[in-house]
Amino acid sequence: MAKKKSKKQSPAVIQVDIVSDIVCPWCWLGARYFFKAAKQTKHHITVTWRPYMLDPTVREPGVPYRDYMKNKFGDGPSDKFKAMREHLEKAAPTVGINFRFDDIPMRPNTLNAHRLMKWANGQKLGNEMAEALFRAFFDHHRDVGDPAVLAKIADEIGMDGELVSELLAKDEDRNAVMEEMMFFRNLGINGVPCFIYQGQFAVQGAQEPAQHLAAIEKAASLPAEA
Repeated sequence: MAKKKSKKQSPAVIQVDIVSDIVCPWCWLGARYFFKAAKQTKHHITVTWRPYMLDPTVREPGVPYRDYMKNKFGDGPSDKFKAMREHLEKAAPTVGINFRFDDIPMRPNTLNAHRLMKWANGQKLGNEMAEALFRAFFDHHRDVGDPAVLAKIADEIGMDGELVSELLAKDEDRNAVMEEMMFFRNLGINGVPCFIYQGQFAVQGAQEPAQHLAAIEKAASLPAEA
């Protein structure tokens, strides 16, 4: 008697919302881990980047980075802060990141960067924009709170930099982005990165690829919505 062939699972389309902030080093590290996992699966992953501001009290022109960190952590960073930084600097090269914290000039307000990310999502350039913004801030030390810098970054990834500059000079989508931030805070998200799978469960923090591979399989096994 012939054996029945086992039914193979068909590739699923999985939506992941990545809630993050451009100035969050864990977000860049976590995103690299996530995309490393996404490349290892047969399933089709679609990503939407969602806004979050670690510190919405930073004034819009930004503040000098060293002054900001001194005000936040004091003259001598705590042992916890040092351990966190050492972990980031050790883990980053394994996924091709180069954190150079000491030379960051400005701690920006990131609202305009999130507005730009929203427009990039709409042009299916969200992943490219997120990578460009993270690299600009942490590696190239560009001021991602400066509208002129943001317009140039947009141009570099294939968007219309001149149009972006015009939109940033207005209030285009400002309220929509702030409302979206509040929506995710009201969901209980009080730290980033947060990866929301199929709108049903989340992976919190900069988890390594194995955790995301497990999450992808879990998401693929969920019953399809009616």
